[in-house]
Amino acid sequence: MITGEKRTFYTVIKRIIDIIFSLIALIITFPGIILFSILIKLETPGPVFFLQERVGLNGRYFTIIKLRSMGVDAEKNGAKWAEKNDPRVTKVGAFIRKTRIDEIPQLWNVLIGEMSLIGPRPERPMFTASFNDEIPGFVERLKVKPGITGWAQINGGYDISPKEKLGLDLYYIQNISFIIDMKIIFKTVKVIFTGDGAR
Repeated sequence: MITGEKRTFYTVIKRIIDIIFSLIALIITFPGIILFSILIKLETPGPVFFLQERVGLNGRYFTIIKLRSMGVDAEKNGAKWAEKNDPRVTKVGAFIRKTRIDEIPQLWNVLIGEMSLIGPRPERPMFTASFNDEIPGFVERLKVKPGITGWAQINGGYDISPKEKLGLDLYYIQNISFIIDMKIIFKTVKVIFTGDGAR
């Protein structure tokens, strides 16, 4: 695990990479965001973007932005944790979730510093509190900035339980380094272009 001055260096360099990459990626992917926004609007009524409060670094709340992959009435029966083959997901939503296209707008969250490209996926306040009651130590995930992709996402995705997810996130936090970040990036790119391993 990186500590001391090396940890500070890692944090600064990672932030610089986040800013440069997210800015360039937002410009490059803008046409794709427009295209899928149209497809989402054609399939189901409602807003194109999905905004939701999440818990970030050190417990600070922020609003995450994604392309909407579910119907607007997805939580008419109450909040529910996302799962594999979620019946609330639309046809367009299934594709953009499998390829992670729905996550692209979160590059804005990265650009303004609320998220990083790599880190534990941010949870909703109610789930964070609930999971921490059931699984002591769940809030340990809040020691690092949340990410668009992470160790838990490339090693389980929607198939794993909150406890398994915590284990993978803690492994990342305890072994955080540029090497493990590169592994996550390469595996995420593979998922985006092949769909292999996507959940």
